Amino acid sequence: MQRITALFSAALLATGLMTATAHAQQEQDPAQDPMATQQAAPAQDFSDDQLQQFADASQEIAVVSQEYTQRLQEAEDESSQQEVRTEANDRMIEVVEDSGLDVDTFNAIGQSIQQDPEMMQRVQEMAGQS
Repeated sequence: MQRITALFSAALLATGLMTATAHAQQEQDPAQDPMATQQAAPAQDFSDDQLQQFADASQEIAVVSQEYTQRLQEAEDESSQQEVRTEANDRMIEVVEDSGLDVDTFNAIGQSIQQDPEMMQRVQEMAGQS
């Protein structure tokens, strides 16, 4: 179920819903050297096109996520919940692939924006424009 978690968190981050959570995580370790954080960040450069695709897919995934969260809460047992999760995962993968990205690239961008506030801001601005 790791894929769905990564997709959910990336979608929520890109739409700014988890900004406070990301901020809280940064505050948990004030002793960490900020330069070390930058060096630890993956040295991946994503094109504006990829970031735009990520922003677009993230907005759609946020909608899918809300829809399936409600269905998950209404599921009566573990097996129904698992069915909803699987269906949600498939829908989100479809959204990502329809955007022109593969799931690995989408997740990599999601991880990068968690470590790069400037990139997160760019993605949020792109999401606001579309």
